[in-house]
Amino acid sequence: MKATLEETLRDAIRTIPDYPKPGILFRDITTLLGDARAFRRAVDELVHPYAGAKVDKVAGIEARGFILGGAIAHQLSSGFIPIRKKGKLPHDTVRIAYSLEYGIDEMEMHRDAVKPGERVILVDDLIATGGTAEGAAKLLRQMGADIVAACFVIDLPDLGGRARLEALGVPVRTLVAYEGH
Repeated sequence: MKATLEETLRDAIRTIPDYPKPGILFRDITTLLGDARAFRRAVDELVHPYAGAKVDKVAGIEARGFILGGAIAHQLSSGFIPIRKKGKLPHDTVRIAYSLEYGIDEMEMHRDAVKPGERVILVDDLIATGGTAEGAAKLLRQMGADIVAACFVIDLPDLGGRARLEALGVPVRTLVAYEGH
């Protein structure tokens, strides 16, 4: 019998207790990325709703969003936009500050990475509090992007990130949810 998507993903995602601090259960997708079948299935499931739709670019959030986003962009025959931490991109950039659990950071993308009206899917491995994804969505919109959806393998619904993005009018697609943090 074929395993369900959720079974396949849960079997492929490693949980590391007390990382990066006591009480946290870290959901590690490097094991999913190393499992060819699970990786392919996750990418296929993230792509499926948008296959045949006009998607100009896929924007991946550093660093695991690059891996997933690159694969999704390939499947959709779309361009790829890296959204990086401040100071990592070599050309003219636009930047936004966003809130982290304990402070503020900044992310940026190249000023010419997206044209006004281009349809973009935002991708990362996991949505938790939503601060990083919200910052990325605001950055893309600042440049005139039409955000088709934000896609994540993992949702931690207790932390409210999905609701934060949906409050901005960004549709959210996730594949598996874990309770807690």
